[in-house]
Amino acid sequence: MARHSRLEVLRAMKDIGIIPVFSNSDYEVARNIADACMAGGARCIEFTNRGDRVIDVFRRLAEYRDSDCPEMIMGVGTICDAPTAAMYISAGADFVVSPFLDEPTARLCNKRKIPYSPGCATVTEIHNAYELGVEICKIFPAAEVGGPSFVKAVKGPCPWVDIMPTGGVLPDKDSLAEWFDAGIACAGMGSKLIRKDLVEKGDWQAIARKVREAVDAVSQLRSR
Repeated sequence: MARHSRLEVLRAMKDIGIIPVFSNSDYEVARNIADACMAGGARCIEFTNRGDRVIDVFRRLAEYRDSDCPEMIMGVGTICDAPTAAMYISAGADFVVSPFLDEPTARLCNKRKIPYSPGCATVTEIHNAYELGVEICKIFPAAEVGGPSFVKAVKGPCPWVDIMPTGGVLPDKDSLAEWFDAGIACAGMGSKLIRKDLVEKGDWQAIARKVREAVDAVSQLRSR
C-alpha cells in the first residue's frame, strides 16, 4: 500500500515543483536513479510502467523506500487501465499518472485516496478529470498541446486548475520560468533530466546535480 497520504503527496508535488520521470528494468540502476533524485531534492519520483515485468522492479523500489528511504514518494506512470493501477497500488504506489484520462482508473484511485494525474489535451478533458476527483491534472504531450500559452489560456477562465506538464519542459531556468510563470503547479521531466548518457555511465552524482539545479531554479522563480 501507499506509504504517504494523498494530501502529503499532493503538497510535496506542488512544494518541490519537479517530478523526475524514469524507468529501468535493472533494479540496481533504478535504485541509484531514485537515490540521485532524492539527493537532488526531488523526493517525488515517477517510475514509468514500460517494459515486461517492470512491476517487479517497482515492488523492490517500494520495499527499499519503506526500509531505507521513507521520505521518498513513489509514483507510477504510463498507467492505462484500472487493473494495472490496482497492481501498482498494491505494490506501494503513492500516486498514479496516465497518458490519458481513464474513468475507471480515476474512480479506483479516488476510492483508494491515491492522487491520480491523467494526461489531458483539452479544457473539456481537464474539466472531466476534475469532476472525477483529480487534483493535479497532467497535460500531455505538453509542448504539442500548446506549451505555456495553453496553460495561461486554461487558467484564465479556470484559475483553480492545477496543471503538471510532461513533455516539452527543459531543466533550465528559461524553460522553467516560462512554464511556472504561466501558472503550472509542478512539472514532470524525463529524459531531459534523467539523461540516458549519464545513466549508461552510472554518473549518479551528475544526475543528482541536474536534479538539484532544476529544483533550486523552481525555488528561485517562486521567490521573485
